[in-house]
Parts: sequence; structure tokens; C-alpha cells
Amino acid sequence: MYGEDANHSAHALLCMTPLRGTYSLWFLVVSNAILAITSTLGNTLILIALYKESSLHPPSKILLRSLALTDFFVGIFLEPLVVMTLMTAEYGSLPPCYYIITVCFFIGMPLFFASLFTLTAISVDRLLALLLGIRYRQVVTIKRALLVVICFWTLSVGFSFWGNFNPNISPYYGSIAVTLCLVISTCCYSRIYQKLLRHQIQVQEHAHQGQQNGHAPLNIGRYRKTVSSALWVQFTVLVCYLPMSVLLVAMAVKGVTLSLLVVWTFTITLVLFNSSLNPILYCWKMREVRRAVIDTIKKILCSFSG
Repeated sequence: MYGEDANHSAHALLCMTPLRGTYSLWFLVVSNAILAITSTLGNTLILIALYKESSLHPPSKILLRSLALTDFFVGIFLEPLVVMTLMTAEYGSLPPCYYIITVCFFIGMPLFFASLFTLTAISVDRLLALLLGIRYRQVVTIKRALLVVICFWTLSVGFSFWGNFNPNISPYYGSIAVTLCLVISTCCYSRIYQKLLRHQIQVQEHAHQGQQNGHAPLNIGRYRKTVSSALWVQFTVLVCYLPMSVLLVAMAVKGVTLSLLVVWTFTITLVLFNSSLNPILYCWKMREVRRAVIDTIKKILCSFSG
């Protein structure tokens, strides 16, 4: 009963937000409505492209599909619920607002954690691909990738039920999970950067000394592009998830307050923005996916024009 009272209290604070009647609330409504469209369409194209593309390593494709599917659900289910929550709060429809927020938390928490866990797994996968070399395909298999994805979804659903049953402890394990994932992914991309930079310096030294040993020199431009892309991926993850991590720590220390819930409304929109950014990063970083997406768009346009 205590958990239900705390849950109801938090929902009441959200529905009685001081953003009512302000431009900030309408900014959030419009932003989430746009993100719902971009996330749904963008990740639909990515899922189609991943289905058509056969050159990607199957375990890596499983992780990308899991993330794209999570982002697709964010666009088609969670974003509209956020818009409905803001609209019912704006017009003072408190009972419907409570119910919508409850559904929003039950759907949003598994998607939030599943997306974050998968992003972290992708960073680990990229590091393993760089460090293991030819052993990578023997270590990272389809069965292990599927097991990782199933574990992530099981943990995410478990966190959702646990958090909704006892919302007082949600900020604690939420802040720990988000911070841990951000630290792991940051360490992975830092290690990738160091490894590639060290390799680049060695190749430059060998080329300067004329010690190519009969092999073609490494494409330095390609390495710089790889490093730049990896850093941009991690930068977007930090920008979208770090404010939420700080907020969860503040909630764990100070408790759930009205002012923190107002900040939460903006930070959750920033987290959801990542679901629209991921398809852009796929197309930018992965040539095969970009080509498949372009071909899919051309076929769709041709079908409409024909």
C-alpha cells in the first residue's frame, strides 16, 4: 500500500505540473510529437535495411535490430503517451492523467533500460571487434548475442515491475544502472580511440622510416573517420543520458519533489530524442546500412510516383 501511495503521489505531482499554461509545456508537446514521427519512420527504415543487408556480422546485427526495435517502440507507443500526459495535465484532466502516466511508466521503463543496455553492449561489441581481430567471430557468436539481448529485456522488464511496485527505490537502482552503463561505454570508446591512435602513430612512423614490409600503408583518413564516428556516438549517448543520470541521483538523495519532476519532464524528452538520433548515426557510420536505407527510400518514392 505504501508503494501505491508513493506512486500515486508522484503521478499527482506530474499531473499538477507548474508548466501548465506555459510555452515550455507546448514546446514539449510539439517536440515529442515530432520525435514520435521521426523515431517511428527512421527506425522502420533501419529495420528494413538490416533485414536486407547481409554483409554485417550477424551478432552485431542482432544488437542493432534490438536497439532499432526498442527505438521504434519508443516512437510508436511511448512518445504518443508522453504527449497525451502533457495534454491531460495542461487541461486539468487529473484521473485520465494518472492512468496515462501509469501506462507510460510500465511501457517506458523497459524501453529505457533496454535501449541503454543495448547501446552499452554495442560499445563493448565494437571494442571486442578491434581487440580480438580474427578471433572476434569465434568469440562473439549469434547464440551469445541472443542470450545477451534476452537478458537485457528480462532485466528491463524486471526493473519496470520492481520500480512501479516500489517507486521509492527506483531512483537508486536507476541512477546506478545509468551511471554504470555510461561509464562502461565511455571506457570502451576511450579504449577504441587510444588503440586506433596508437596504430595510426605506428603506421606513420613506419611510413616515415620506409618500413612497410611489402604491405600497403594504412588508410589514415579511414582511421580518423572511424575514431570520429565512435566519439560522436558516445557524445550523443552522454548528452542524452547524462542529465537523466544526474537527476536520478538527485532524486535518490533529496526524494521526489515537484521541481525535480519538472526537470525530469525535460530530461526524459532528451532521452527519447536519442531514439531519433540513432538511425542518423547508423546511416552516417555504416555504409552498408546507409546504402540499404537509400535503396528503400528510392523504392518507396518510385511506388508512389508510379
